[in-house]
Amino acid sequence: MRSHFSERFSVNPCRALIFVSAIALACWLAAFRVCGAAERAPVLVVPASKTTLHVAATAPEGVPAEKAAACRLVEVDRPEVAVAAQWVKAIAPDGAASKDQWRLVASVPGRPDARGPRRFRLEPVEMADAGKDAFRFQAVNDASLGLWDADQPVLVYNHGMVTVDRVPQKDPRRTRACYIHPLWGLQGEVLTDDAPRDHYHHRGIYWAWPHVKIDGREYDLWMYHNIQQKFVRWLDRQAGPVTAALGVENGWFVADRKVMIERVWLRAYKAAGGERSLDLEFTFIPVDRPITLRGSEGKSYGGLNIRYAPRDKTVITVPAGPSKQDLPDTPLPWADLSAQFKDPNAQTPSGAAVFIDPGHPDFPPTWLTRHYGILCIGWPGVKGKTFEPGQPIRLNYRLWIHRAAADTEALKQAYEGYAQALKAKWEEKKPDQP
Repeated sequence: MRSHFSERFSVNPCRALIFVSAIALACWLAAFRVCGAAERAPVLVVPASKTTLHVAATAPEGVPAEKAAACRLVEVDRPEVAVAAQWVKAIAPDGAASKDQWRLVASVPGRPDARGPRRFRLEPVEMADAGKDAFRFQAVNDASLGLWDADQPVLVYNHGMVTVDRVPQKDPRRTRACYIHPLWGLQGEVLTDDAPRDHYHHRGIYWAWPHVKIDGREYDLWMYHNIQQKFVRWLDRQAGPVTAALGVENGWFVADRKVMIERVWLRAYKAAGGERSLDLEFTFIPVDRPITLRGSEGKSYGGLNIRYAPRDKTVITVPAGPSKQDLPDTPLPWADLSAQFKDPNAQTPSGAAVFIDPGHPDFPPTWLTRHYGILCIGWPGVKGKTFEPGQPIRLNYRLWIHRAAADTEALKQAYEGYAQALKAKWEEKKPDQP
């Protein structure tokens, strides 16, 4: 059974080029001339790895990250190795777009013979090289924004209210917002489901808690009972040859009163080598009174979730290996679901894993895994936690989408690549350096 959204969504637009401001590029080049010789250019230090590292490193002071100026990373001891890179807005501590900082995004290929950290010098590139096979955003309708990697669909973010006609009219789960669906695999197959008949409240990739306590009263964001997520504003939207970045601010509303600020950032990397990475970074801020979040009793779900599309031969893999049983309230750094999806584009098994940032609170958090088709992160879990107004809660994850079924070792290597990429940093200059 195909999702109602995937049937509705069949746009096949022409490939679009990304135009870079000539003024911004001129400023970029001028900045490098002012800095002097190439050896004075900023250097990014990346851990050695056998696998590709998808990095997003916030620029230090003085790096001329001029808007959308195109650039590349050139390995210092192997100048024949050049990696395309792109600037995107950095994220402020409160989850909004930074006003004065940028992040450099790049996918650094593995180098098995590297004996230690690798050093890459930042260089500008010609404008004509920046727009080939780029990402792009396009509205699907008034409620949904689509993302393409060149002419291949990646995902749809539903910022407005989406109504699922098969859900009974008086059911509060009939209308939902602020979630991702469809998510496409690398064969063009739809990997997620929305409002499946066994659980109408499941909605693609979504984040929700069954127990939200405010002023002694319980609310249920999981079932959309007496509290809802609603779109507030866009924070940023950038699409280029290396990455696409989307920032959005939502709110949790009890009737017309906003009780939680929710800021979500999504960053997509180019598909290569049979995989694609999608990073999700969340910031939640209670508005004016303490909020307690708690997971489901005995199961722990409450947080980030992914509901998978109809499929056969489902295999859920965790660090200990394939799991034949569902795992309730189980601490895990990652989990994967691979299967033969019923989408006609799925010629072979495929899947998607969820990775947890090692810096996540209470790492590793608990999970609920279900072979009927859902992976649920449970944080802060069954005991719950109370969060004070005005204090940001930061939660970061990666979705790792793979063309073929992934075995335990491949998943471990991919997760290690995620953890290593988070260690990339700019080289600090010594006081006597120019």
